[in-house]
Amino acid sequence: MRHRKKGRKFHRLTGRRKSFLRNLVNNLIRDEKIETTEIRAKEMRPITERMVSIAKKGDLASRRILLSRLHDKNLVGKLMEDIAPRYKDRNGGFLRIMKGGKTRKRDSARVATIEFV
Repeated sequence: MRHRKKGRKFHRLTGRRKSFLRNLVNNLIRDEKIETTEIRAKEMRPITERMVSIAKKGDLASRRILLSRLHDKNLVGKLMEDIAPRYKDRNGGFLRIMKGGKTRKRDSARVATIEFV
């Protein structure tokens, strides 16, 4: 049974999985909208929303926390100066997952679009 087993493994070791999800989040913050599989979108949504919540504070400590998680100074700046101020009055739900109903040809994985609201 899978009781209290949170998260998906994506057939990867821990470090590679964290790096994989970090890269997905970096791409989402950079482009503000990406197309990926449903499962990946569902897994990266809480990570990204937590980062937006941290960025909304706007202080130096939150900048350093985001830098330790994203590893890209430009993306941290974009997140804190462009994206987070849009959601200052919003308590949560910063992302939207739109299921396209189409599948990828090579492996028949369901494709979804994830974007900022």
